Amino acid sequence: QVQLVESGGGLVQAGGSLRLSCAASGSIFSINTMGWYRQAPGKQRELVAAITTGGSTNYADAVKGRFTISRDNAKNTVYLQMNSLKPEDTGVYYCNLKQIVVVRTAEYWGKGTLVTVSS
Repeated sequence: QVQLVESGGGLVQAGGSLRLSCAASGSIFSINTMGWYRQAPGKQRELVAAITTGGSTNYADAVKGRFTISRDNAKNTVYLQMNSLKPEDTGVYYCNLKQIVVVRTAEYWGKGTLVTVSS
């Protein structure tokens, strides 16, 4: 089993910055993908950014140029640096880890951390 614990959410004014962290523990394989998803009120959960253990990244168009995802493989921790925040970035941000277990992809979620951007 894998546990994910997020931290770093909060209230910030538009134009400000926040840094989210997610620490993973448990049965973590050496090859995996960690990422951040967010869910705004009344909307579906969507991918924000993801990063593989090899460092390949993927970003949602809405955050390109403003958000940076990074990870420390030795600490099984992923970070999301969020700059130039906008009110539409408001939502619950969930940490996600995917890894292949035998022949299937196992997926794990954190409980989420709330980010509120005021205008």
